[in-house]
Amino acid sequence: MLDRKKRYLQVALNSTLDEAYNIIQNLPPSDRILIEAGTPLIKQYGARVIANLKNWWEERLDMASFPYIVADLKTMDRGATEVAIARTAGASGIVALGQGPIEMLDVFIDEAGKQGLDSMVDMMNVEQPIKILRKLKKLPDVVLLHRGVDEETFNKDKPIPYIQINKVRASYNVLISIAGGDTIREVQRAIFNDANIVVVWKEFYRPTEETANLAEEFLRVIK
Repeated sequence: MLDRKKRYLQVALNSTLDEAYNIIQNLPPSDRILIEAGTPLIKQYGARVIANLKNWWEERLDMASFPYIVADLKTMDRGATEVAIARTAGASGIVALGQGPIEMLDVFIDEAGKQGLDSMVDMMNVEQPIKILRKLKKLPDVVLLHRGVDEETFNKDKPIPYIQINKVRASYNVLISIAGGDTIREVQRAIFNDANIVVVWKEFYRPTEETANLAEEFLRVIK
């Protein structure tokens, strides 16, 4: 469902349901914005939050645009079961962890394809994503290269894994998403290094008067 010719901004919502609603209401309508039901949001409210976000984002978009919701379930086991949960709730993409068993990733990717969802594999804390991809029966639709929040907070020397973008791209024809930076400079660098999707969350944790301006600025950077 994702267009390989487009660059996307993925807004991860991680606080409360009310704040998620207010943030969505302040986002500029764009088919280049993907809405993520973040792991803390799903854990707090359950999978039904995915449907809430989809309905709210659909109301903001024009009739020609599809509300794309990413369910960040961080699946580690029961791959087929969690794909079914995400699909029932209305997600378009679902995230599993590259640290999980290869058997889980294989069934996760296969079932996501059957159910019409984009499979996304998060390589957080995976030093060499290529080694994981080599073991899979099928490639995921999206490889997420990710510096975690706690890594960023407690290890200032931990870089955003831009270097892995070209390593993955050189061997595999997959979409590449990058997470772990929120500034305009970091977004620009991700796009310069040929990422398809840039994930942001910190600047959208709570709605402010600047929410719309921030999103519009990000979209200007992501061409």
